[in-house]
Amino acid sequence: MSSEQLNANEGTDQFSACLQDPRVGNACLHDFHELLVIALCAELCGGQGPVDMALFARAKEPFLRTFLKLENGAPSHDTFGQLFNNIDLKDSFQQFMRDFSHHYRRAVAIDGNILRHSFDLASGQSALHMVSAWGSEQRLVLAQIVTDAKSNEITAVPKLLSMLAHTYVIVVTDFLNLQDEIAEPNPHRFAEYALVLKGIEGTLYDDVRLLLDNPECKAPPAPDVVYNDQGRIETRTATVSTGVERLQKQHQLHGLEAIGKVEWVRETADKTTTETAYYLLTTTLSPAQLNKVARPRLGEENCLRWRLDVVMDETCDSNRPHNLANLRYMALNAIQKEGSKGSEREIFKRAESDDDFLIKLLTMF
Repeated sequence: MSSEQLNANEGTDQFSACLQDPRVGNACLHDFHELLVIALCAELCGGQGPVDMALFARAKEPFLRTFLKLENGAPSHDTFGQLFNNIDLKDSFQQFMRDFSHHYRRAVAIDGNILRHSFDLASGQSALHMVSAWGSEQRLVLAQIVTDAKSNEITAVPKLLSMLAHTYVIVVTDFLNLQDEIAEPNPHRFAEYALVLKGIEGTLYDDVRLLLDNPECKAPPAPDVVYNDQGRIETRTATVSTGVERLQKQHQLHGLEAIGKVEWVRETADKTTTETAYYLLTTTLSPAQLNKVARPRLGEENCLRWRLDVVMDETCDSNRPHNLANLRYMALNAIQKEGSKGSEREIFKRAESDDDFLIKLLTMF
């Protein structure tokens, strides 16, 4: 076994060290930790569930035997299915991310999404709602928590923040999720916040919008920032105002320091669209800083969801959604940390065909 393969094995052993094998009796035919390593390898090669894991194990059995024993041969898809129905990867994922993001000190976006096809009509199981902390600049999922429904996101977000091991520069999320955080000044706050306002906030939204949209508003906007990506041109303009005394008193937002808005104009060959987002800020940012802070939320919504829904075809049943989502997050984070250029699909294909590159990805753990 090469030193690189040994390092890869040690890394994945650390990932699975805090897990307990839930299997009993004949279900223990295959080594627990080896199953997890094979599953992770399959995800790094673009696998999409237990069937792909079993196909990967059979196709790559000679390669896997260079650092795994596989005493009873390649596992079947039923073996992987039963395993991911019963284990809980949450604690292992959180420990992995605490180590993975040790030096991360950037803006973090908090938002939720529904796991595709995670419902089960036969058993009455509703679709799982997962709330994630997304670091846009490094394109990493820093933490996640599962709730039963969208309505529980308000209670899930504080729990999610408590799972993060470090103090971040600023957290971007909906106002409803953390409205209590700016009800009173709090010098011991976990982080500073940029809270996104929506129309359902009623008079608060209207007051902020009228203030920032007023032609007499003395808050100068930042110079336009233009991005050109995949045939789309996006122009972004941010404005910040510290004249919030009336808002503080009228809406009991004593922790409020400033308000801001970001206007997007997106141009494609077919059409031009515009969008404006309004923010409550617990710290005073320059317009240029708000432009940067506004990016994580856009990145979380457009990048993370697309990667899970399209690139990794997030679909599963029974008790698997949470576990497979954790595994996918870890695979995507390892790919991002490795740093090779190209799309995720290209990197998956490279890992599938290049054993040395797959070993290199495993060393990221």
